[in-house]
Amino acid sequence: MSASARDKDDAGTTPEAARRERTLRAAVRQGLLDPESALLAAFVDLDGVDSTVASLRSAFPDSLRVLHAFAAKANCLVPVLEALRLNGMGCEVASAGELAQALAAGFDPARIVFDSPAKTRAELVRALSLGVAVNADGFQELARIDDILATRASGSRIGVRINPQVGGGSISAMSTATATSKFGVPLADEGNRRRLLQAYRDRPWLTWVHTHVGSQGCPLDLIAGGVAKAVEFAEEVNAHLGRRQVTGIDIGGGLPVNFDSDETTPGFDAYVDRLREHAPALFSGAYEIVTEFGRSVLAKNGFMAAYVEYTKTVGGRPVAITHAGAQVATRTVFAPGAWPLRIEAHDPDGSAKGGPPVVQDIAGPCCFAGDLLARERALPLLDAGDLVVVPDTGAYYFSTPFHYNSLPEPAVHGVRIDAGGRVTFRPLRPARTVDPDAQFLTDR
Repeated sequence: MSASARDKDDAGTTPEAARRERTLRAAVRQGLLDPESALLAAFVDLDGVDSTVASLRSAFPDSLRVLHAFAAKANCLVPVLEALRLNGMGCEVASAGELAQALAAGFDPARIVFDSPAKTRAELVRALSLGVAVNADGFQELARIDDILATRASGSRIGVRINPQVGGGSISAMSTATATSKFGVPLADEGNRRRLLQAYRDRPWLTWVHTHVGSQGCPLDLIAGGVAKAVEFAEEVNAHLGRRQVTGIDIGGGLPVNFDSDETTPGFDAYVDRLREHAPALFSGAYEIVTEFGRSVLAKNGFMAAYVEYTKTVGGRPVAITHAGAQVATRTVFAPGAWPLRIEAHDPDGSAKGGPPVVQDIAGPCCFAGDLLARERALPLLDAGDLVVVPDTGAYYFSTPFHYNSLPEPAVHGVRIDAGGRVTFRPLRPARTVDPDAQFLTDR
């Protein structure tokens, strides 16, 4: 089935589409979407988040000691992080800013993992002082940690990120275990395995191994194969030292997301099955485990909705100019082949729009020609004042805006729907707006 046919089918039949429509209609009634004052808004399905986290937990055996640390980069809004904390998750951070947001969301430092290829000395001092887990990205960072620990004690779990060099997926920018990836210590490069074994021998406090193969575009067998290399190396360290010094393995995240339909595939259970096949020692109970899933936790639990401001016909093709473009869908606009998104057409009241499909472009508000959410997409013909819904954008889209043309960040609303169908909203981020007197962007 084509993407456009799926769009039409989803808008009319799936429970997820019906839930989006119910949310949209309530948002219009309550003024959270308004053609004059709220042109674009984003929504996070908090019930969906609960369900996804539960499925992640249930995929791993209860007999294992597992910390599921949400990758904050996927959606760093503090109320979203807080909701994940209340669901029992930890938090993986990759900058001082993300660490500050995780702490603001109430995470215990012992349940935070700090990964970054460019940690400064000051950032390391803060993390080690707080007791945040740290994964060193290379030998120079290990030497810096040596210097810090020489003058202060730390309760942090400390590991080294290795690059298993197992190859890349279909999106090179998302593949972090290629022969020349910038991340981690490349395990197969000449001399590195010996240097790493010596690094663990010299540092009894070095008790973790970390790897992350990649995310979108990486097949499960590739990811699981990279994890297997990390587990093999952990076993090698312990055998080499004659003691179980490595007690934990951080296997990263990276479960890809299906952007073609409302189906959630692959699931966490399918990934765990691949891990059992490639890395059975991971399930022996000998190691604590950390996961770092982000996109797969949030993407399908969020959507954006934007008004159509104008329509026109150009070269015989209808074009709808909307208020959602590169500022909230940067990857899709600049790399549409790798990051296609579905579009749903709705009437001004939020109801799914009817009518025969018409091939049309869905454009954003940014002032460059390539600002298109979708090209030649078959949808009911959009009119000015209609709404477009962009599903599967709960991660990396509206939560990490691109400030092109100084377009304001949209409001983000948390959504819950009770058994009776009543929709309630919770503000997660206020809209940014232009102050009419001072002429600057401010929270509304």
